[in-house]
Amino acid sequence: MKKNVLAASLSRALAGALLVAALPAVAQSTVATPDGGDGRRGEATQLEAIEVKGEIVYRDRTADTAPVLSYDLEYFQQFEPLTVGDMLKRVPSVAFLSDVLEYDGVRLRGLDPGYTQILINGKRVPGAGFDRSFFVDRIPAELVERIEIIRSASADRSGDAIAGSLNIVLRDGYSLDGGYLRAGALSYSDDEIEPLVGAVWGGEALGGNLLLGANAQGRRNPKQKYSWRYDAPGGGLDNTERQTDVRSGEDYSFNADYSVPVGQGQFGLRAFFVRTDRMQEEFSTEYSAGVETDQNIETLNANDLDIRTDNWAVDMDYSLPMAGGETRIRLGQAGIDDEQFEFEDEYEYLRDANPFPEDDRFTGDRTYTDIRDREISFELRHERDVAGKELRFGVEVVDKERETSILADRNRITIPNAPAPRPAVPGEFGPYLPVDGGLGTIEERRIEPFVRLNGEAGAFEWETGLRYQHTDLDVTDLTVDPADSKSSKDYGILLPSLHLRWNLDDDQRLIASFARTLRRPNFDQVTPALLLAELGDNDLLGNPDLEPERAWGLDLGWERRLGRRGVVGVNLFYRDISDLIEIANTGVEGDEGEGTWVLQPRNTGDGQVWGAEFDLSTPLTAFGMENTGVFFNYSWLDSEIEDSFGTRKFNDQSDYVFNVGFIQDLVELDASFGLTYRKQGEAWGRIIGEEVRTSYNGDLEAFVEKRFGEAWTLRLTGSNLLDASKDEVFDKFNTLEDQVLRDHDEYEVETEKGGRLYQLVLRYSF
Repeated sequence: MKKNVLAASLSRALAGALLVAALPAVAQSTVATPDGGDGRRGEATQLEAIEVKGEIVYRDRTADTAPVLSYDLEYFQQFEPLTVGDMLKRVPSVAFLSDVLEYDGVRLRGLDPGYTQILINGKRVPGAGFDRSFFVDRIPAELVERIEIIRSASADRSGDAIAGSLNIVLRDGYSLDGGYLRAGALSYSDDEIEPLVGAVWGGEALGGNLLLGANAQGRRNPKQKYSWRYDAPGGGLDNTERQTDVRSGEDYSFNADYSVPVGQGQFGLRAFFVRTDRMQEEFSTEYSAGVETDQNIETLNANDLDIRTDNWAVDMDYSLPMAGGETRIRLGQAGIDDEQFEFEDEYEYLRDANPFPEDDRFTGDRTYTDIRDREISFELRHERDVAGKELRFGVEVVDKERETSILADRNRITIPNAPAPRPAVPGEFGPYLPVDGGLGTIEERRIEPFVRLNGEAGAFEWETGLRYQHTDLDVTDLTVDPADSKSSKDYGILLPSLHLRWNLDDDQRLIASFARTLRRPNFDQVTPALLLAELGDNDLLGNPDLEPERAWGLDLGWERRLGRRGVVGVNLFYRDISDLIEIANTGVEGDEGEGTWVLQPRNTGDGQVWGAEFDLSTPLTAFGMENTGVFFNYSWLDSEIEDSFGTRKFNDQSDYVFNVGFIQDLVELDASFGLTYRKQGEAWGRIIGEEVRTSYNGDLEAFVEKRFGEAWTLRLTGSNLLDASKDEVFDKFNTLEDQVLRDHDEYEVETEKGGRLYQLVLRYSF
């Protein structure tokens, strides 16, 4: 109680003081080393000390021939993002279909997270999701040097990027000379306070350049949900549900980077570790006929999920002059350990013949999930000049092993309509047993040779390349019949790419890109398990013979420099995707009997994705307002795909996403302030058994900052200031025929609200 009163007093005092003066970022000057956009280090550059500067940072214009947008940490830092997810919500074409104030699975160009490749320092990292996606809210923003949006694939990067790639480049030993300390607190809508502390140092040490960073922060997201359930659209109200959902925990992270000359070459060693401890606590009450009294309670449900996730990576490389060029050898290992324990206790009051609270029933579910994923990678590449052109070739080898263990148990007790003593609740649980498809191993071996050639002719620059990705996949599922428990699949795909850049003058250029990419099947789609009543009343059977989805992509862009620091750009994109993985009917009757079927994912049909992206980042110097920076991006997104019921967009693709904001630097006051507003359009998705429409209100953020001398910065930020909601409408069906005929099993409307979040952060640079 005391900490809440103290925090509220501090917030009011700070707001009063700073609103008189106001903010820009701790402009920590960094010098990025040249790395070709793949996260690898280049030659040593002069280190710059960290100091507090009143300078607005804008989007960078990269030298890549391929279309790449680059955003330094300082572009985001005024708004004190906690995670990479918080950063990405301000860049073009990034949408999220998460809960309110959650930014985990990136939907680049609005597509499912499995279509977006997440790289850290230019290399893939394993994620816990079955769709191979990596949750970007696992990486604290303080580890990051910059974020690159790679709109079209190049031959020297993995081609698993139909929507594009996001490269998270972590700070390295060349980023800074000095360090900073960071401390603060976060205040949530339920009056709880969470701390945050961090420290980073970089400079010359041990004969080379060393960077060390550590960060710890509390996280919390209290939400309220409300649902109305009907028997059909426009039908009678069956029940309502009130739910509280509180997610709280801590993030701990550490990163290190060391580079030192060895012989004629340069040796580098990098490592990072991130631990997420999180508890999700949900409690809900359902009422019959919308009458919210004790006598009308239908169910009480408590659902808690305890999560501990460790992400880590260790990477070393050695670069040296060789054979008239430069050769680089890299060896790395990355992993994720995701451990979750979930329980759900539900009390049902079955009062058909008896008044409350007789004829009760208790159902208890316990689920333990343990996912262990390891990737060992080796890369050999060589770069050299050939007839005035840059040639880069090499091979990357990846060995992946993923072990999944999902164990569950259910305990159900019907409490008889009898006087006490009643059976003990929750009663005795039996042994944990694997769920169907929940115990097994996936082994994946990739060999990916590549070649890339860059050149220029007058005002034209070009890049062309070819990558061959060969994959051997072995699946072991210990929950099925031993005769079907092991399966193997191998495939190889050629991925050509071509990028052209026409420098119209010193300030503007045109870019055209053409590339082939792919998306691999989800892990749970290639296991041969049969899941009963997984899609409505229909069963779902896995398919180990699935091929990856393939796409041809085209990007056309124009970019212009505005003055000394501003940039404006327009990009048009198109993807033609074949071998889409969609659910098909096997024709076998389902476990629930007539009208239900065994369904299976198969490579059926094609789809197209297209859109337009606009971004602007510039000071208003032309209007005599050099200390005012404006930011705006808008993406219009569309697609077409055909499923069992007809034509639709790709599932859950938003119609649009845009961000707009400004930062005002008050030079004489050593202060700054700013606002940013974000909105994404409605999304709609359809699978067998369920259709859902999702919409979000706009999200407003603000900050105010005061700088003290050359070393101190105090910043207050506010997020979700409009108390935005997420609204969903569900159409639910039992069978395929019911869905075609629109014969609803249930029609549900749900709204979810979070609350405002305030941060107070003090930084000291040295």
